[in-house]
Amino acid sequence: MTGRRASGPTAGAEAGTEASPIILELTGVTRVHGEGERRVVALREADLEVRLGELVAVMGPSGSGKSTLLNLAGGLDTPSAGEVRLGRDLLSHLDAAGRAAIRRRRVGYVFQDLNLIPALTAAENVALPRELDGVGVREAREQARSALAEVGVVELADRFPEEMSGGQQQRVAIARALVGPRRLVLADEPTGALDSHTGEAVMRVLRQRIDAGAAGLLVTHDPRFAAWADRTVYLRDGVVVDADRDDRASDLLVGAGRGSGRDRRRGIGPGLDD
Repeated sequence: MTGRRASGPTAGAEAGTEASPIILELTGVTRVHGEGERRVVALREADLEVRLGELVAVMGPSGSGKSTLLNLAGGLDTPSAGEVRLGRDLLSHLDAAGRAAIRRRRVGYVFQDLNLIPALTAAENVALPRELDGVGVREAREQARSALAEVGVVELADRFPEEMSGGQQQRVAIARALVGPRRLVLADEPTGALDSHTGEAVMRVLRQRIDAGAAGLLVTHDPRFAAWADRTVYLRDGVVVDADRDDRASDLLVGAGRGSGRDRRRGIGPGLDD
């Protein structure tokens, strides 16, 4: 997409340095549900690129296609037209088993309702995707502890979800999304059930992980959290609009007064104690 902020990941490319690789690309993606009078176009000819080291926020009113976009990006759904590419793989050309294999290995999901398994400890929850992918239990648990340490909650490894706060559970969910070789994080309203202070802490963890080399697509309705992103796209009636080229989307972000994601990395703008 065009019109990215000068402070975003492509700023270096504009200054003469090489841009980060594209990890996710949607080209002309349309998703239609139903037929005849019940036909609904949930997403219409959407184009989107996400690069490694980049956090992209997706905003829009209810029913604008945000969840549809996220589901298509992760291969949970298939487009009616267009292509979805993850790395070198065209997800839209794979069968269900092929898409599931790619999701396990390359894509991490962070949901608003967390989806942690109550009967498993934090370490077991985080290790489960790796075990399902054939990694040995011991190695999977070691990777889980490393992921928990990366998000600052390794001391919770042996605790069950009910023994954690909401913010701690969300950090565990982020660790589960990032464990192993995964480099794309899809987050659907990850701060929706959290208070503002805890939400800021969760966004800081996600931002740090993206800066370490992952990529992220964040669905949110809150401009405060969208401001952590490098850029924001706005959905309206199933159409993706670059926020930098849409006055209403830009007004939402500017009105939030939170600074850009890159400003947050440099310590500019509100902190966790604001």
